[in-house]
Amino acid sequence: MKRWIFWLGVLISALFLYLALKDVDFARLWVETAQAKYWWLVPGVAVYFLSLWVRAWRWQSLLRPVKRIPPSRIYPVITIGYAGNNIFPARAGEVLRAVVLKSREEVPISASLATIVVERIYDGLTMLAFVFIGVTGLTQANEDLILFGDVSIRDVGIWGGAVIGGLLGVFVLVALLPRQAESVLRWFAVRLLPERIQARVLDFATPFLDGLASLRSPLDILQVSLTSIVVWLLETANAWLVMHAFDFSVDFMALLLMIGVINLATSIPSAPGYFGVFHLAAIAVLGLYNVPNEIATSYAFVLHFSLWLPVLVVGLAYLAREGISWRQVGELRQKPMPEPEMPLEGGSQE
Repeated sequence: MKRWIFWLGVLISALFLYLALKDVDFARLWVETAQAKYWWLVPGVAVYFLSLWVRAWRWQSLLRPVKRIPPSRIYPVITIGYAGNNIFPARAGEVLRAVVLKSREEVPISASLATIVVERIYDGLTMLAFVFIGVTGLTQANEDLILFGDVSIRDVGIWGGAVIGGLLGVFVLVALLPRQAESVLRWFAVRLLPERIQARVLDFATPFLDGLASLRSPLDILQVSLTSIVVWLLETANAWLVMHAFDFSVDFMALLLMIGVINLATSIPSAPGYFGVFHLAAIAVLGLYNVPNEIATSYAFVLHFSLWLPVLVVGLAYLAREGISWRQVGELRQKPMPEPEMPLEGGSQE
């Protein structure tokens, strides 16, 4: 099943790469890529790593009801997780960082995964807000830009916001009523699940519900909301800085729209690192602003490179420092639900 999912993602990435490149003049693409001012990637990558630090600050806020951990100890774990997302399919880096946090801080994996789900909900809402803000920067004629059939960007934003906002509302309700939520879950587990897995699901669910405890605090909700906005503004700033390496210019609102569409597009199953879906989304949005196709294509690949390779290198370095082998990573990816019984080799001594 996992192999089937992996190869489906590869095929989808291949299709999106074909769509991104099918109308490209490769001779001109090479010229644009060769002439880029690559020193602009230095401040761009620095800003991206700053956004990872803000992510670490946000995660410690979500983890605070479970365990107080300073951002300096969470930052390497965040970096390892994003490196894992770049080389493993199906965002398996999220499970990897939950496992590493278990090794470093003895936080239950299920509690970590609950906070990561909450992170993703906030990210989704922020991306939808960016899309709405960016769309207002287009001309009135393009404000209801049609994606396919009769579906526009605005329609996707409205329905996507309703779904993600509704999910956040459910999580807040569960956080406010943990005992009732656990009782409901136990009722369904006993009646709907095979007896052999009921205990595993319930053992996983209790710390998962604990991981939602930050949603009980209005102050924590405000802090997570604000840090989510800062995270994505910094990632948009990275895109703005990398843009200066190329011979085109769009305003910041256009880049907000581009970042929003890219990150919503990467929810589509794809190869590790979001190849294809990332590039096609960036090229399509820049096309709305009349950026020449070859320049937009070169920019999309260089921007992706600035987000993919540096965090991969740093994340793998942190992973090696933890003393976790590739064999252990592979084994832990196969069984993400239970807490790992075997101790991980090494581990940080900070």
